[in-house]
Amino acid sequence: MNMLKKFLIFLAAMTMPTLALAQTATPAPAPVAKEVVAPVVATPAAAASADAAAPAAAAAPKSMDGSLPGYTPMRPDYENSVGMPKAKEIDFQEQFSENGQYAKWINNTVLLPIITIISLFVLGLLLWVIVRFNRRANPVPSKTTHNTFIEIVWTLVPVLILLGIAYPSLDLLAKQFKPAPADAVTIKVTGYQWYWGYTYPDHGGFEVVSNMLKNKDEVGAGERFRTDNDGPYQLAVDNRMVVPAGVPLRIQTTAADVIHAFAVPSLWFKLDAVPGRLNEKALTITKPGVYFGQCSELCGARHGFMPIAVEALPPEQFAAWVKAQGGTMPGEAAAEPAAGAPAAPAAATPTNAAPAAAVTK
Repeated sequence: MNMLKKFLIFLAAMTMPTLALAQTATPAPAPVAKEVVAPVVATPAAAASADAAAPAAAAAPKSMDGSLPGYTPMRPDYENSVGMPKAKEIDFQEQFSENGQYAKWINNTVLLPIITIISLFVLGLLLWVIVRFNRRANPVPSKTTHNTFIEIVWTLVPVLILLGIAYPSLDLLAKQFKPAPADAVTIKVTGYQWYWGYTYPDHGGFEVVSNMLKNKDEVGAGERFRTDNDGPYQLAVDNRMVVPAGVPLRIQTTAADVIHAFAVPSLWFKLDAVPGRLNEKALTITKPGVYFGQCSELCGARHGFMPIAVEALPPEQFAAWVKAQGGTMPGEAAAEPAAGAPAAPAAATPTNAAPAAAVTK
């Protein structure tokens, strides 16, 4: 019994300091004085400096026909069907890039004659066999098993034909994979569901968003509708991809959601736009004009309603369009600060140095 009392007393002695510490109130921290910052008052000098730091030219609002100060959209060449499908046409569209012209020459001068000759030759052989070796004309069939000359001919001739096709085909592939030169104009094409975005990293990094235009009876009041100056039905867009003609272009494609494909048949250009990947291909448009294409990768419900319109302008008109968008031409951004840089401040001398602070003891 005494041992039990001693144990309880010992346990109470050990517990009391802990309870006392737990019940001790922790003093609240002293309130911290909040620093009051005086509001900055905008002075005329500060406003002028802020305006100088802003971009020199902001993009002006567009009119209903898509024009900007210094830029008027080019009218497509309907008379010659330049850059667009031609009625009842079974050939490739007329090409306005060097690779496209070479590819069309291969098709019309090499492939079509060869395939026509082979088809007519095989048809003639079939007709000759039907007439000459039917049961009535040839009741006793031949038992010839080998003909060395024919076997050599039907082996060598296809090999020569394939070699004749392979050389220009491989040459065309090499030309298509040739990288753009260092001074090429870069345009980044981004596919969205379901429209296109064109970014110009060499000209200030601005982006132009391009959506399909509808006919007048398909839009509401005050909305812009398609006119003949915009392009054919379901190929006209509100904002075109404007590029300089006769200048090497570096077209980079990517996508924000699913796989798209940037394809313009009259420029012999097609490049997949894959999310998370940047594909690149060189292009030089040989003639100013408006060239139409479409997304060529099944990308969702409105896949058929994201057309492409590429407007190739002479270089001086392209420069005017860039400035109307609020961008800058390469070299201008570096030249302007160099021309307007302020003079370096004079070094402090005993005559203009600030007086030393007085020290009191």
